Amino acid sequence: MILLAELWSTFLSTLRDVAPIIFVILFFQLVIIRRPFSHLNNLITGMVYVVLGMTFFLVGLDKALFPLGTSMAEQLTSPDFINPTTDQRISIAWQDYYWVYIFGGCIGFATTLAEPALIAVAIKAQQISGGTIKAWYLRLAVSIGVAVGISLGTFRIVSGIDLYMFIIAGYVVVIIQTIFSPKLIIGLAYDSGGVTTSTVTVPLVTALGIGLASSIPGRNPLMDGFGLIAFASLFPIMAVLAYAQFAEWVNHRAQLKQADQIGE
Repeated sequence: MILLAELWSTFLSTLRDVAPIIFVILFFQLVIIRRPFSHLNNLITGMVYVVLGMTFFLVGLDKALFPLGTSMAEQLTSPDFINPTTDQRISIAWQDYYWVYIFGGCIGFATTLAEPALIAVAIKAQQISGGTIKAWYLRLAVSIGVAVGISLGTFRIVSGIDLYMFIIAGYVVVIIQTIFSPKLIIGLAYDSGGVTTSTVTVPLVTALGIGLASSIPGRNPLMDGFGLIAFASLFPIMAVLAYAQFAEWVNHRAQLKQADQIGE
């Protein structure tokens, strides 16, 4: 009964959140465009699926993903796990949390590779580019970027270094990369940073950051627990731009080699 009550409450709040979207669509279709909806039955069915899907997803986050991320962070930062032979009164250095960095990187890579939004963008990019941009390579590049970003973000939480130092330095690198990157890939690279922060990645990464900040002495969950999503958005841009620059360099080398063979 408690679960049913929670489902109903979440359903009502989801319906309230979706209502402005429905209102905007109805207003523009009936008042501005002044045409009836085509495939109205499919539209209604789809909206019902959206509301139900969001309801179950939000309840699942609360019951599984958020507790899972917090639990993993607490276990990986436990002094008994880090070094059972060490006196717990002795402070633990940031180097001792290497399993946290590894876990953050692995979970960032795995969740991003399975991100539906990224899969959709990668497929579209491959179709529009005529196969020049490979969907699988793009997904790998973005996933590696998120993995590096989450690892570095967990290090920031453990070490206590200010967030703005990493973000400023990261965007300086991105700006430099943008200047020297192929224009074809720049827009896609910046969009790739946005699609990573979607339904699969955000809940686990957020729970990991809050759990990590709650478990490490001297860290404030409100000040230090958030910010991992910023890393998950920034580093995929760097990774995709690097992938494009590397692909361009390989292609240039191949053209030079082909030209030399023709000259001989």
